[in-house]
This record gives sequence, C-alpha cells and structure tokens, in this order.
Amino acid sequence: MKRLIWIGCLSYFLIGLAHVVLGSVLPVLLEHYGREYSQGGTLIFTQFAGFLAGVLVSPLLNRRFGKRGGLLIAISLLCAAELAYLLLPPWGWLYPIAVCAGFGFGMIEAVIGTIIIAAIKEKTAVAMSRLEVLFGVGAMVMPLIASGFISQGWWRFSFLVISLFALATLLLWAKSSFGEIDAELRAKKPAANVGGSDTSKAAGQKRFPYQGKSWGILALFMVFFFLYVGTEMSLANFMPAILIEKIGMKEAGAALSVTCFWIAMSVGRIFAGTVAERIHYRVYVLYSCAATLVLLAVFPFTAAVWSAFAVILLLGLFMSGIFSIALVFASKLLAGTEESTPSILIASGGVGGAVLPLIIGWCMDHLEVNQTSWMLALFTLFMVALSFAAYVLQRRQLQAAERRQEIAQEACSN
Repeated sequence: MKRLIWIGCLSYFLIGLAHVVLGSVLPVLLEHYGREYSQGGTLIFTQFAGFLAGVLVSPLLNRRFGKRGGLLIAISLLCAAELAYLLLPPWGWLYPIAVCAGFGFGMIEAVIGTIIIAAIKEKTAVAMSRLEVLFGVGAMVMPLIASGFISQGWWRFSFLVISLFALATLLLWAKSSFGEIDAELRAKKPAANVGGSDTSKAAGQKRFPYQGKSWGILALFMVFFFLYVGTEMSLANFMPAILIEKIGMKEAGAALSVTCFWIAMSVGRIFAGTVAERIHYRVYVLYSCAATLVLLAVFPFTAAVWSAFAVILLLGLFMSGIFSIALVFASKLLAGTEESTPSILIASGGVGGAVLPLIIGWCMDHLEVNQTSWMLALFTLFMVALSFAAYVLQRRQLQAAERRQEIAQEACSN
C-alpha cells in the first residue's frame, strides 16, 4: 500500500506539472504565435476538454486493459503530447495536442484518486492530502522552471521536462508490484472493492447508485467542483497575465507568481488532511471557501508587487485543501458511492477547468483587469453558498442519525 501511495504521489506530481505548464508560458507562447489572450483561453479550454474526456473514457479503457494498462496508455499519451508541444507546430495543431495532453493527465488523476479513496478507509483525507501535496509541488516547480527557461529564451523546453518525468513515471508503473491489490490493478474487469473511475456494476450493485436526495447532493457537489477547479485553473493560467496587465511586471517575474501560489498550496496541503479530520470536513470546506472569497475581493485593490504576492500566498494557503477534502467529504456524505462519486466530481471539475478559463480569457481581452478579478470573486461567492448548503445538509443528516439512535435505545430499554 505504501508503494502504491508513493507512486501515486509521483503521478500527481506529474499532473501538477502538466496542469500549469501552458499558463506558465502562455504570455510568450501567444507572443510567439501572434495570438490574443482569448485564443489562449480557447487553447486551455481545449486541454481541459481533453481532461474531461480522459476522466469519462477511463472506465472503458480500464475494463479493456485493466487499471494499470489504462494508466500506461494515459501516461504515454501525455508524454507524446508534451513532446509535440516542444516542436512548436503551427497554431492549429496545438488544439489536438492539447486534447491529448488533457486526456492523459485527466485519466491519471481520475484512476489514482478513486483507487486511493476506495482502498483506504481510515484517514482518507490524510492520504488524499499527500497526493495533493505532490500535485502542488509539481504545479509550484513548473512555473519556476519555466521562468528560468523564459529568461534564457528557451521556454519551449518546459514541455520537455514534463515528457521526461512522464517517461520515468511510465517505467515505474510498468515495473512495480503492489502486493495484494496488484491483481486488481491488472484485472481487465472492474473489481468490486477497489476504486477507479469504474461506474459499472459489481455483483449486486447498481450501475448508478444514486437515489432520492442523493441526486441533489451529487448535483450540488458537481457545481461546486465545476466552480472550484475552474477558478483554480483560471488563477494558475492567467495570474502572470493579470500581474503583467495590472502592475506592469516582466514576463519572467510574473511567472513566479504561480510558483508562489503553488508553494503556499503545497505547504497548506501538508496540514489540510489533519486539520480537516479534527474540525470536520464540512467546517474545513466552508471556512476555506469563505477565506478565498475575502482574498479575491481584496485582490483588485492591490497596487504593488508585495501586496499582490501577499494575497497570492494567502490564496494558496486557504485553497490548498479544498479539492481533496471536498472530494472525501462528498464521498462520505454519499456513502456507498465511493466507486463512482470521485470520478463524477473530477469530471465536473474538468468541465469547469475548461469553461471558466475560456471566460476569463475573454474577460482579459474585453474588460479591465480588475473586472476580471471580480469575476473570480463572483465564482467563489457561489462556492461559499454551495459549501454552506452542504454543511447544513450533513448537519441535518447527523441529527437525523442521532434521533434514530435515541429511538432505538429507548425501544431497547423498554
């Protein structure tokens, strides 16, 4: 199990690199091709459309090739796509390349995340936080690497770094053994007790196990993940461009803002799981969303580099655990759906990661930069409302369970 978590962490490090590389080099990439920010937003939209396809298609590939085989296909595709980026083909070719890259890291994230949530029953939030820490480290390191390459005029080699890490990850998944769950990962039919993105039925299990109020709870979290991932990816991809337009920073220096954001993300994720286990998932998610809203509302008023970077660091800290803790929160709230809920929510996040950066790219071209920042705050306001609704739902659920327990105890005593 430790080996699985370790290689899972390395895989999350890889997708952390892949998630932010376009945003890290976006200003110079658009300058190279002579394109506008809205077209950059379209490219990011295309990549996250591929991400969504990877999440949704992963069950089919898992059933055909097994989870390990599916992961090998996804990592290989990501490696090839990043090498294609490196060649700087004509602009029109970047769209299918972006689909392939997004498909690769989308499938990796869905399969590994659901395996961990289904396989680890105790302190699930801590295990997911470990994966998310490595995701954050990857997303932190990539802009730093890109900044160095940009300053030397070698920015295209940022894509080569991801290809090399993908190759190393591919070899580890191909050669490693995982003990008792190794057979489950190799199996070409979905297993009943180990996750993945499989929504197909096991023995006696319904294909889509949501009934009654579960549909409403699932829909609530789908919208929440749509907004959260879209906001996070908009920040990660457009933060350098926002600082260039807002404060007049140079491209290499602005790229470091994403590194600062992910440094704070990584530090916060080290403690997120432990804190969430102590104060409860619903409290953690609600307070984190509220703090994020306050910071995004303050950001338009920053006028100096130090104040902008201070807000960015705090954003990273308070947003650090929202994704992983909300994923575990939803899976626990929808008990018995651990096999399907993570994949559905990750897919919803993929849609948000595609659509919201497209909107932000349009805003960068047609609105003032501070108005774009207010759009991000508006997205977060909806997240606060949804997290409060989930908070109330679980509190009522717990109160109902306590009443049933009291009634049962009274019946036994009588």
